[in-house]
Amino acid sequence: MATTWLGPKERAASLVAMAEEEFDVLVVGGGIVGAGIALDAVSRGLSTALIEARDFASGTSSRSSKLIHGGLRYLEQLDFELVREALHERGLLLTTIAPHLVRPVPFLFPFSHHWERAYIGAGVTLYDALALTSRNNRGLPAHRHLTRSGALRVFPALKRDALAGAVQYWDAQVDDARFVTTVLRTAAGLGARIAPRVQAVGFLREGEHVVGADAADLETGDRVRIRARQVVNAAGVWTDDIQEMVGGRGQIHVRASKGVHLVVPRDRIQASSGMILRTEKSVLFVIPWGRHWIIGTTDTAWDLDKENPAASRADIDYVLDHINQVLRTPLGRDDVEGVYAGLRPLLSGESEQTSKLSREHTVAHPVPGLVLIAGGKYTTYRVMAEDAVDAVAHGLGGAVPASVTDRLPLVGADGFAALTNQRHVLARHSGLHVSRIGHLLRRYGSSIHDVLAMIRDRPDLGRPLDGADDYLRAEVVYAAQAEGARHLEDVLSRRTRIAFETWDRGIAVAEEAAELLAGVLEWDDEQTQREVEFYRKGIEAERAAQEQDTDQEADAIQHGAPEIVPDTHIHRPGSAR
Repeated sequence: MATTWLGPKERAASLVAMAEEEFDVLVVGGGIVGAGIALDAVSRGLSTALIEARDFASGTSSRSSKLIHGGLRYLEQLDFELVREALHERGLLLTTIAPHLVRPVPFLFPFSHHWERAYIGAGVTLYDALALTSRNNRGLPAHRHLTRSGALRVFPALKRDALAGAVQYWDAQVDDARFVTTVLRTAAGLGARIAPRVQAVGFLREGEHVVGADAADLETGDRVRIRARQVVNAAGVWTDDIQEMVGGRGQIHVRASKGVHLVVPRDRIQASSGMILRTEKSVLFVIPWGRHWIIGTTDTAWDLDKENPAASRADIDYVLDHINQVLRTPLGRDDVEGVYAGLRPLLSGESEQTSKLSREHTVAHPVPGLVLIAGGKYTTYRVMAEDAVDAVAHGLGGAVPASVTDRLPLVGADGFAALTNQRHVLARHSGLHVSRIGHLLRRYGSSIHDVLAMIRDRPDLGRPLDGADDYLRAEVVYAAQAEGARHLEDVLSRRTRIAFETWDRGIAVAEEAAELLAGVLEWDDEQTQREVEFYRKGIEAERAAQEQDTDQEADAIQHGAPEIVPDTHIHRPGSAR
């Protein structure tokens, strides 16, 4: 097995291989779908390469609601098959694929009229029943009905007159960006060649056939021609741009829907459960997240900057207004410690409302040698990947084994349960508090041994970061050595979630983190300070955008923030991100 590390040496080796070899499959896009495709392909015995123009999961796949769920609201739309499929995948993730990263979480579903109990209860009963049809059902607790008093014991923060009763049910959650990186590391361990900050700027053609991609290393400006028998584009909201690169619009049409989430401290809402509320457009979640709550989301059409969608004052006020309708102690803007915005790639339909557009996915073969996949939801990434590689197999024309990812544990999954039982032993041997060991196990699973070995070699790495003490200094170093982080923002926004879990959004910890990264990434003092300054400017632009009233005003400010890796030297006929 090849190394599962995605550090600087591995990236350099991958770029050399990409320039010299012809692959069975080249995947363009390093979000959850692209990562899943790379893992599915390489685990079927196909030589596989993947490039991502920015950081892994830097788009939609790090800005979701962090839920692994069937989508309770899709039952109301009678999309039973989508829900059943997603609940099947939820069971696989909880039991086999990533028990170290995916964990159960309860949700309260309050209602304001007694007649709603039968309606909501029937929906949640069907939800649980669909989960039971999966042989991989973990056996999450069954839903339960609560009186008003019972609901208030679970969620004391609710106004008494805001509900007549409630139903409590269970779903699951995940750190979405960390999950993507773990999928990619698993693919690398099976031999896939993977490189972030490499942008596809065009396709290689032989006649009508696509035979690879012309790519640019955004770190150096060097160009590389990557030859592949099949190219799969998992561009998400950039799908239409990719279709233009191959000669016009194809069968797949994607529209972007912006979802904004707020992060508030755990003590602002007194509750022992998450919550789901129905809104006039969709649903609003209150999701437990360590020492915080995540509250969201909005659902509005977006046709501005796709790389860094901006949250406006109107978005923030929308979420606050809706949650405050049911809270005894209202939340204000001063209670919001973090905000993030992401774009959902929705398959276009007849309706103008993004909440009505399809979350199902589709695969197309617009020209020979090129597969496009779009739509879907995070929870069903593995099914999407399997379908895409099935299309690749058809294009290759030979016998390709069936997918095995439904029984393939990700890096860190093996031995996780035993290590959880041994956490007190690990704490004694490492000198860390048992709560720290629990934190590391939930982030790395059995890869905790790598992190603890680093701390044994450098005891200073066992200290928490000054200004973000939920994380150890070792986690910053490990992010660059093993997890593909190339820049400070990669670490503060995605390998950790410091960018939205701290009041200053990571400004206080930026210099310490940059100095730790400098030793791994061989930055000089000038580059180290440049990383800190670019991060600060990005946060300043983000904060300023969130004071604007409209999407256009917010986008104009946030779009003006400088990128740490400029790509102005590259001609971009369309973004292959």
